[in-house]
Amino acid sequence: MNRPASFNGAWVIAMGGFVAIAGTPLGARLAATMPGHVLVQIPILVSIGVLLGRSLEPRVRPVLARLNAGGIAGILLVSFTIAFWMIPRWLDASLTSPAIAGAKYFSLVLLAGMPLAWSWSRLHPIARGVVKIEFLAMLFRLGWLYLISPERFCNNYLLTDQVWLGRGLIVVAIALSITWLIPVFFGEFASRPEDRPAARASR
Repeated sequence: MNRPASFNGAWVIAMGGFVAIAGTPLGARLAATMPGHVLVQIPILVSIGVLLGRSLEPRVRPVLARLNAGGIAGILLVSFTIAFWMIPRWLDASLTSPAIAGAKYFSLVLLAGMPLAWSWSRLHPIARGVVKIEFLAMLFRLGWLYLISPERFCNNYLLTDQVWLGRGLIVVAIALSITWLIPVFFGEFASRPEDRPAARASR
């Protein structure tokens, strides 16, 4: 049985990206700075998992219908996985322990990216809004904490790295806030022309 071309393409791209990060110096270079580690390497690994999850979803759809029907279970797994790797102690440990680094690579792909691909579209719109708000709150909290702390949280990074990460997290949070608010005012949630006062008055 031949696999769809989209499956082959997504699989090759995802696996190529994973090998580049986990098996070449690229991964170490991305993790050489705290902003690169948190704002570049981790999102890339999650994105690889999303790509793999989407390519595999048709094959696991019956299982997902039973175990992840509303997307809640998958999103909880995603939340716990990402929150774990936001802890400075484990970020630090992944730089000095190959075993922990490997756990980070595989968990972010398998326990964050793939469940995200399988869960987000299944979530109720209100639940999606709650997840977005909580994610933004986490970014703002961590960003502010990194900015105001006079001490380093990670032994392998300088205090300046920590400050730059704090700034980066706040910038990302602001950018995501604007991006997610645009549909509220101009997209699918904006009022329809016939619902506006002028339209009703002209009837």
